[in-house]
Order: sequence, then structure tokens, then C-alpha cells
Amino acid sequence: MKLSEYDMSASRGFLSHFEIIDIDLPEIFAPIVAAAENLSGLMTTGSARHWLAQLPTLDLAEWAANAPEEQVRVAMVRYSFLVQAYVWGESEAPAALPANLARPIVALADRLDQAPLLPYSGYVLDNWARLDRNGPVTLDNVYMVQNFYGGADENWFVLIHVAIEAAAGPLLDLACQLVDAARANEVSRATTLLEDMIAHWDKVNGIFDRMPYRCDPYIYYQRVRPYIHGWANNPALPDGLIYEGVEKYHNKGQAFRGQTGSQSSIVPSMDALFQVSHENDPLRTFLDELHAYRPVQHRRFIEDLREQSKLRECAIASGDAALKQAFNASIEQVARFRTRHLEYAASYINKQAISGKGNDTEVGTGGTPFMKYLKKHRDENRAQVI
Repeated sequence: MKLSEYDMSASRGFLSHFEIIDIDLPEIFAPIVAAAENLSGLMTTGSARHWLAQLPTLDLAEWAANAPEEQVRVAMVRYSFLVQAYVWGESEAPAALPANLARPIVALADRLDQAPLLPYSGYVLDNWARLDRNGPVTLDNVYMVQNFYGGADENWFVLIHVAIEAAAGPLLDLACQLVDAARANEVSRATTLLEDMIAHWDKVNGIFDRMPYRCDPYIYYQRVRPYIHGWANNPALPDGLIYEGVEKYHNKGQAFRGQTGSQSSIVPSMDALFQVSHENDPLRTFLDELHAYRPVQHRRFIEDLREQSKLRECAIASGDAALKQAFNASIEQVARFRTRHLEYAASYINKQAISGKGNDTEVGTGGTPFMKYLKKHRDENRAQVI
């Protein structure tokens, strides 16, 4: 396996190989880009729908099917933020998305084989740029390009994810090398690669630890989280959302999952590499469903890794103490990441129940009860040492 076969690299991992500011869209997108760049201003009026309803209805079916993928992904970033702002930018959710937003985003989503709303790829993976174009993708050198209201808390929340994805690039490259080493039964090489992986996990977990530095739990809950929800298992849209003018939906409400960090492909890749399995429960069902929300190449990477990895069998069969120790230490690093995720879910969402305002503290933005099952999956991860 090679990362380049999946549009990935050791320096960027699952992040886009391009930076959004370098991709120009055709002139017909000018009013769309202008609205997206001024989205904070439109939302602050309290009448976001009034302004967004005035955007032209672009017929993008043919363009999306044939345009360079980079342009389609950038257009998806812009439209998906506009769609989320239309649905969640006012106090009550609408029953329908107007055709001027519904038809274009469905055309873009069809080309990308993703759902027609804000995906993790649009929120994080394709939505960043470097300040110093010769510098690395690190927290002190990246900024969020498209946002809702903006501000330090919203930007920091996304940029922590961007930095984690970049820092995970070497982990994914090592995963490919470990597949080869295990298949060749190269015990010493596999041990060295795992020890290297442990060090890179320290960097990833160190970045994750910095989330509270500039993203306050209360601000996140009130000013960041509300706009990334989907329309599945959401009491504000019990019948889903109607996409007006989209024939294939037959004027029926659609229930798509919202953007969530669980759409990141890092942890599923590690589960595939280490052959960690989870018992059937609502969160596993939810995570299995989220697989289809990832970019196609990232799905294929996880699937191929799961199919080709023999690392666990190699570590067990070898009886080598050093390999076993490195394998188990790597498992623990993933569990540590999951523990931090669980802690943030508690402080940033669950404990915000004291606010007494909507924005369900028991259900994640993807539409599932999360606290109980995040802990369960962390414990299952940790238990599958050898």
C-alpha cells in the first residue's frame, strides 16, 4: 500500500492536496462565493434565509460531472456552509431547502458520492490554508478559510482538527509500511515502525490536548455546534428536510447525518491496522453508516487496510516480546485519543445542559447518543491488546 494511491501523503494525511485559496471557481459562482465569504454578516442580520433565497439557481449537473475534482470540492465547501446557514441560521428550522441551494449541492454531492450537506471533508479537510506557504501545516501556520460566524473559538475548533489530520500523516504512512512488514513477517522492522508510530501519536495527542486553549466549551456549544447539525434523528426536523426541485427525492424529507469528528478517517484506519473490532451497539451502527460520508478515496484506504493488515497475527505468531510491547503501546495511544474525545464530549456538550437551551446535550451532531458508547468503544479498544 502507498498513500499516493489514495490521494494522501505523509505530510498531509487525509487533508486535501490543495489549498482552497488556490482553486478558482468559474465566474458563475461569483455570487455564491460572495455570499459564503460574507456568511457571518448574513447570519448576524437574523434573516439569513431572506438573503440566501436571493442567490441564483445554478444548474451544476453537467459542470459537476466533468469539472476538476478540486473545483467541485471547493464548491462543496461553499455551498455546504450556505445550506447549513439556511437551515440553522434562524430560530426555527425550515421544512424545506429552496431549489437555489438544494439542486446545486445535490449535483456536487452526487459527483463526490457524498451526502448533500456539510461533511467533515468540507468543514475540515478542504477548508484550510497556510499563512506561510513554505511552512508546515501546523497550528501556528494555518487558518480556517470558510466559517459561519467566525471568531477564535470556531476557528480554533476546526484548526485543531486540521493540525491533527496533518500530524496523523506519518501514522498513515507507517500503517502502509506495517502492512508490508507484517506480510513479510519482518518482526524487527515491524517493531521499529510501531515504536516510531508511538512517538507520532504523542504529537497527535499533544495537539488534541490543546483544544481548550482557545475554544471555550460554552462558546462552542452556543456559537459553533448549532450550525453543524444534520437532519437525521433531529427533533427540529422530525420528517427530515425536503430538497426542493430535486426529482430523485420525490419531494420527501431526507434525513442525512450531520458533520462530526467521527467522520475523520484516522481512528477507523487505526482500528483497521490493529484489527480492533467493536461489538454491535448504536454507535457502531452509526459509525458504519458514517463510512459513506467520507471521501471515496478515504473509504477505500480504510477498506484496503482492513483487508490487508496481518499485523495482529504477526505479533501473536512471532512471540517476540518487543513487538508485542510496541503493538500494545500503540493500541494504548489510540485509546488515549479516544479518552480525550470522551472528555471533550462531556465538557463541551454533555455538561452544557445547565444552559437550558435546545441543542440536545445527549445527541451528537451526527445524530446519535454518544457518551455511553464513546466510553464503551474506548474500553473495547484498550481491551484488545495481545
